[in-house]
Amino acid sequence: MSREVLLLVDALAREKNVDKEIVFGALEAALASATKKRFGEEEADVRVSIDRNTGEYQSFRCWEVMDDESFETPELHIKLEEAQKIDPNYQIGEFVEEPLESIDFGRIGAQAAKQVIFQKIRDAEREQILADFMERSEHLVSGTVKRIERGNAIIEFGKIEALLPRDQMIPKENLRVGDRVRAYLLRVDRTVRGPQIILSRITPQFLIKLFELEVPEIEEGLLEIVSAARDPGSRAKIAVRSNDQRIDPIGTCVGMRGSRVQGVTNELAGERVDIVLWSADPATSVINALAPAEVTSIVVDEDKHSMDVIVEEENLAQAIGRGGQNVRLASELTGWEINLMTVEESSQKNEIEFSKVRDLFISKLDVDEEVADILVREGFNTLEEVAYVPLDEMLEIESLDEETVNELRSRARNALLNAAIVNEERVEHSIEDLLKMEGVDEDTARSLAGKGIGTQEQLADLDAEELMEMTGMEEDRANQLIMAARAPWFA
Repeated sequence: MSREVLLLVDALAREKNVDKEIVFGALEAALASATKKRFGEEEADVRVSIDRNTGEYQSFRCWEVMDDESFETPELHIKLEEAQKIDPNYQIGEFVEEPLESIDFGRIGAQAAKQVIFQKIRDAEREQILADFMERSEHLVSGTVKRIERGNAIIEFGKIEALLPRDQMIPKENLRVGDRVRAYLLRVDRTVRGPQIILSRITPQFLIKLFELEVPEIEEGLLEIVSAARDPGSRAKIAVRSNDQRIDPIGTCVGMRGSRVQGVTNELAGERVDIVLWSADPATSVINALAPAEVTSIVVDEDKHSMDVIVEEENLAQAIGRGGQNVRLASELTGWEINLMTVEESSQKNEIEFSKVRDLFISKLDVDEEVADILVREGFNTLEEVAYVPLDEMLEIESLDEETVNELRSRARNALLNAAIVNEERVEHSIEDLLKMEGVDEDTARSLAGKGIGTQEQLADLDAEELMEMTGMEEDRANQLIMAARAPWFA
């Protein structure tokens, strides 16, 4: 019988062009399945081991060693203390095995064994085909709609089938069986049925790949698409730059009489594509991305990674776009938050900010409006700037003499010191309440208090996402703290 096993493995490996180890594994699974049925232990864990040289095989009933808290089903698990009665060396996570009488290979339901073996081999073949495909790094695929299942399209290309989900199709497009379609390889999902390729026609990467097809200069490295943003089926923007000064990046992507960009638009169900020039200067890139709207001025806030973009009243609607489309795509394309405003709105905002900073200086530095106005007009916005900007720079202010400058710097430093002392006292008071909670150490309490979370009640009112955003802690830790804070609610 052992010779029969080896002959079967050899024949199947040759016939299906797969590794013998895959066939051995499939045969072991088939024998294990048949053994469970034979002994009426459908829920049990049975292992069959075939000797690769002789074809002899053994069967074992297996139980995983678990602690008392994790112990679930006697059919699959055994408690640690029970396992150590058998062998003191057993540890949690290991398996206790008991030999079973091996069933006769010839008595296995031939059809059942064959099904298991062939299914395993089919899975291995599919894995191999997929592995070969992935090695080629072909992210843009072209295939035929084989069938439609619940609104999702099954795309066939070569020997591979891939899934194009409904939510990854361009809105309003109606794919039918037999249609030729292009899509971007979004990801590979590992499912019970094996690997499943997921395609997309709405990701910005699909747009980039289509331009690479239409514009040879991109593949040659003469041009580069830096980023892309899409409102699928409606409008898109790409930012391009040239690596060769002799090449016009926008004209090259548009093509003769718009032929290149039109080829992309046709594939995207009429989606209009704006091609803008990328710049190393973020402000210039934002201005280019908002075209065709004209920008009057721009204010960059690097700390918030945002820009206030000022446009004339008559250009505001065009800059925003229908339903906010233009400014939204420009923001996605550049990676900056864009705040559009008119000249009048910008002026009002500046006045409010000017007054806010002036009032801060009057209050904390104990100066009159005239001195506060001078500081704000010279670009000072915080007490830290007054206290620590190099002395030479402050002495360049014509309206202030050296004695006044030194006095202002001294007052600013004292104000900052007082604020730090008050904050430390507040933190010390706050952590007393937080330290009463289970699982909160002093470092965590200080971190929370420093973010303005000074009481257990304040912590309980947050959700995990807010706490993670404020402190940067892991989700599990955030959930643990919030549940501890809410414990009194359920007492």
